[in-house]
Amino acid sequence: MTPSALPISLSLPVAWGEMDALGHVNNVVYFRYLECARVEFMRRCGMTELRTPDGIGVILQHVQCRFRRPIIFPDTVTITARVTSIESDRFTLDHEIISAARSAASPDGSPVVAAVGTSTIVTYDYTNRAKVPIPADLRRAIEALRA
Repeated sequence: MTPSALPISLSLPVAWGEMDALGHVNNVVYFRYLECARVEFMRRCGMTELRTPDGIGVILQHVQCRFRRPIIFPDTVTITARVTSIESDRFTLDHEIISAARSAASPDGSPVVAAVGTSTIVTYDYTNRAKVPIPADLRRAIEALRA
């Protein structure tokens, strides 16, 4: 599936300051890229506030990233997110970080994935400090983006 066919696909320019002493984008920045995709996913689900008036929001339960290729300035990355599972109180997103510079240089022009990741997001009651079932309206929005 091409990045543009996924529910969430956003492009960001790589900043010079994201590189480290080893001459590539620092590993911690990849997690920020994944965060950008998660935030965009939640925005598209209608979550424009951190939590509802009754204290219900989301919290990141788990995130992982597997680094496949270094990203080097100048470049533009495309970060994707797609729902891979929905449970009663959480959902999981799979991510790809695609390098435009590496993709343009690939022999067949196919997308070059610099990293893959997974994020698990739990619905959380911040007032009572406990996880809660996904509210029905949020579940519908997540399922719509999954379809």
